[in-house]
Amino acid sequence: MPGMETENSNTSRAEELKQLANEAFKGHKYSQAIDLYTQAIELNGENAVYYANRAFAHAKLEEYGSAIHDGTRAIEIDPRYSKGYYRRGAAYLAMGKFKDALKDFQQVKKLCPNDPDATKKLKECEKAVMKLKFEEAISVPESQRRSVADSIDYRSVEVEPQYAGARIEGDVVTLDFVKKMLDDFKNQKNLHKRYAYQIVLQTREMLRALPSLVDIVVPAGKHFTVCGDVHGQFYDLLNIFELNGLPSEDNPYLFNGDFVDRGSFSLEVILTLFAFKCMCPSAIHLARGNHESKSMNKIYGFEGEVRSKLSEIFVELFAEVFCCLPLAHVINEKVFVVHGGLFSVDGVKLSDIRAIDRFCEPPEEGLMCELLWSDPQPQPGRGPSKRGVGLSFGGDVTKRFLQENNLDLVVRSHEVKDEGYEIEHDGKLITVFSAPNYCDQMGNKGAFIRFEAPDMKPNIVTFSAVPHPDVKPMAYANNFLRMFS
Repeated sequence: MPGMETENSNTSRAEELKQLANEAFKGHKYSQAIDLYTQAIELNGENAVYYANRAFAHAKLEEYGSAIHDGTRAIEIDPRYSKGYYRRGAAYLAMGKFKDALKDFQQVKKLCPNDPDATKKLKECEKAVMKLKFEEAISVPESQRRSVADSIDYRSVEVEPQYAGARIEGDVVTLDFVKKMLDDFKNQKNLHKRYAYQIVLQTREMLRALPSLVDIVVPAGKHFTVCGDVHGQFYDLLNIFELNGLPSEDNPYLFNGDFVDRGSFSLEVILTLFAFKCMCPSAIHLARGNHESKSMNKIYGFEGEVRSKLSEIFVELFAEVFCCLPLAHVINEKVFVVHGGLFSVDGVKLSDIRAIDRFCEPPEEGLMCELLWSDPQPQPGRGPSKRGVGLSFGGDVTKRFLQENNLDLVVRSHEVKDEGYEIEHDGKLITVFSAPNYCDQMGNKGAFIRFEAPDMKPNIVTFSAVPHPDVKPMAYANNFLRMFS
């Protein structure tokens, strides 16, 4: 029977592809693994294992929307396949959708009642949902909330005589102070709470006064550097400054969001960036990323790290300051810089972005959400987001947005890239990512972009990861998420 032979050869070829995909996965080559699992699925689309494995690879690339889709497909094919619920549940957890995750882990436990691993994960999930319900019950409505910043007087915080770290004399943050602080951080010493308060509160005042879209002017003959996600990789941040010079009026930077989470030196990163902002406001510009938000910080480590190194009140304070970060920048009226990407509708003008009331936690839809979460796609038009939030947009969307706003280029971050950057959409869009060997396992390079005025051509510099102390990524993250990574 020729049809049967073809089916058998398809099935065995699909198995070969699955084995190759598993090998790629083990080597942290997750995009390659996804391609190979996809080829296996094309040959045999009724094998739940292929979908569950591909879901795991998507999750490693933080494509949680795609992971949920694949987990669901695995469950449809085989409703008794526990891995399908497991993978989907883990993706829901990573998105902070604890109640959906709980349902899936209850199902895993039902299918594998004697599996100690399933029992443990279900308990962690139940704890997370209980905590969430408790927080919801005691939360104060937005309109009645008082600013925690207004209740802090840093001058009244006493500095103990035995404190030997960096000190700010008076109100002015100097370069000498910043250098001493960086040295202390390098040696894993903490900054005194008094000075941490001072830096964060002064930064808050500056950020609050800025519009949601900031215009940057780079005079002819001068340069400007744009960095992507740093994600708590403090020692790689120091390496950027080593390669490209410290921020100053003559050597200005824009850090394009996702300063914190994942890496376990997020506090050092954010205090460094804020201290440079205090020292010289024009030396450093800061944009909000999707990880400058309470829900992400709760899951991916920043909240736990701040609580461990400083105190609970700083958790609230950082959440407040993150709501003051601008959402986008335009350099010399030509280069649009944003953390995530573009919009689900055409016709968005720069004035619409300026008009966004950004002083809130990021919503789950609308312009602000899309600025922080969207990703480019190779095909034209728009598609669903592989992350499950925002959308994917094609080169035609990029081109129209640039034309309508008289711009030349979109620079964005938000996605790990093997070379630290990627140029897409006929050269009209560049992704830049500045956390090399992301999470100590991706093996990628980092990059930053230097623009020279007046021609503003992007000059991309790539670099490799540098060693850091033996503190694992996500060291301060919630237990339940560490269990699934």
